[in-house]
Amino acid sequence: MVGKFEIGKDTFQVLTESAASHVGRIATIITGAVREVTHELGDWASGAFEMHDAASRADVDEPH
Repeated sequence: MVGKFEIGKDTFQVLTESAASHVGRIATIITGAVREVTHELGDWASGAFEMHDAASRADVDEPH
């Protein structure tokens, strides 16, 4: 016969394992989102630098 203590221990173990799995999945989702946002911000900054350089070259090439 299984005692109350062992039932409690088993319940705690299952809940802890479940929580760890969910936290791991959530961390994976957050990590992926941070990576994607960082990539998009980098692309946006690169585009801004390219536009600034092109505008600077156009200003230099334009006779006043």
